[in-house]
Amino acid sequence: MPRLQRLRLFIEKIVPNFHLSPREKEQAINQSVETIHMQHQRSDSERRPLWHELAGRFADEKECLAAYLALASAEVLDGEKPANLINIANRRRPCGRNFYRIWQRHGANLFQQSGLAVRELADRGHSVLLLIYRPQTLSALLARPNVAGFLRKAGYARPEDLQTALLELQLRVSAAGFPHEIGVFLGYPLKDVAGFMGWAPLPFTCQGPWKIYGDPAGSLDLAEAFLQSRCRMARRLRCCSTPVDCLQMTGTSAANFFSAA
Repeated sequence: MPRLQRLRLFIEKIVPNFHLSPREKEQAINQSVETIHMQHQRSDSERRPLWHELAGRFADEKECLAAYLALASAEVLDGEKPANLINIANRRRPCGRNFYRIWQRHGANLFQQSGLAVRELADRGHSVLLLIYRPQTLSALLARPNVAGFLRKAGYARPEDLQTALLELQLRVSAAGFPHEIGVFLGYPLKDVAGFMGWAPLPFTCQGPWKIYGDPAGSLDLAEAFLQSRCRMARRLRCCSTPVDCLQMTGTSAANFFSAA
């Protein structure tokens, strides 16, 4: 059976869960099939850029780390995502440098003019786990009634208060390693986080940058927006005079640059 036909049969099995009219059901099936097919047909030039492809451009250790962080937080800098996790291992990278040690010397200062904030969720010596986030965006997300209700169910006493919620998240990361509700903070669709945690009767649909449950169309569109932010940042890092500027370009200036890139 051709791949597209198998994919359509699979989507047809899950779409009835959404109580759509026959016309809406057919539109949802067609959109989901097309979106998933396009994701798998992506050319190599459009795939997620890798750090080692850029590492050789930066001779200065601070600029090398800035470039790494700019690529890893591109979606947040671009305003597409409220937060990203970045794990910096205590080992030599392809550029020959140890980013863990460079982070200890320069890290927090790199974000001073970016509009972003950084929180060390855990430093275990062999690595440090960073949450890079835009305070206003993440605060607005956590204040949404459905999101706040979800986090209360997960045991967060005051999810609407950003710093209180982040402290609770940090305590959980330090104790357990990776609480599943962290996907909410990272801007993943609530249905996908709920599906992953077993809190919603949604079938696993496909694997993107995260596990996608139920109708995949919206989730894959979001994943595509995240990917395009990475690609735009990679192009900029290949031609910028200093990658520190990439970390400090946010809002309208970033949008204008990225649209021209």
